Amino acid sequence: MSQLPLLSSFDSPLMVRSGRGRYRPASADQILEAARQVVGQNMQRGATFPGPEQVKAYLATKLAGLDHEVFAVLLLDSRHGLIDYVEMFHGTINQAAVYPREVVRLAMQTNAVAMIISHNHPGGTPEPSQEDKVLTRRLKDALALVDVHVLDHIIVAGGSTTSFAECGLI
Repeated sequence: MSQLPLLSSFDSPLMVRSGRGRYRPASADQILEAARQVVGQNMQRGATFPGPEQVKAYLATKLAGLDHEVFAVLLLDSRHGLIDYVEMFHGTINQAAVYPREVVRLAMQTNAVAMIISHNHPGGTPEPSQEDKVLTRRLKDALALVDVHVLDHIIVAGGSTTSFAECGLI
């Protein structure tokens, strides 16, 4: 499990403009949303992650701070370059329904060769639950049928992440 810096209490000198053109201090949620957009713009199609720490940081930026569970995938080409980041399923505070057939369908539509799956634990720790382990096995088995390799499953909880690959769970 790795710990990433996150905004906890933040006196923001950053400003946002209202619809009327007036500026006011940005909220933490507005700053996080802007960061998600910037991260998405910086990782364009074909870009590769230099290492696992950058993958975890990217996913933490995308998923940390959300108040509901989100299941997302990084679709990768044969050189493990980014095809796309897709938030596939949105759920409640502690669960999101994930349908393997939809994950396989997306992999086929995008011609992905590999995939990193991820989800967040909004109110908890990044420790994998038994359900997380079962889901990972089901997705790995389903995707293997169409020659798509699941490289990792990363759980994000606040500024912390857990990598199934680093824990020997994948």
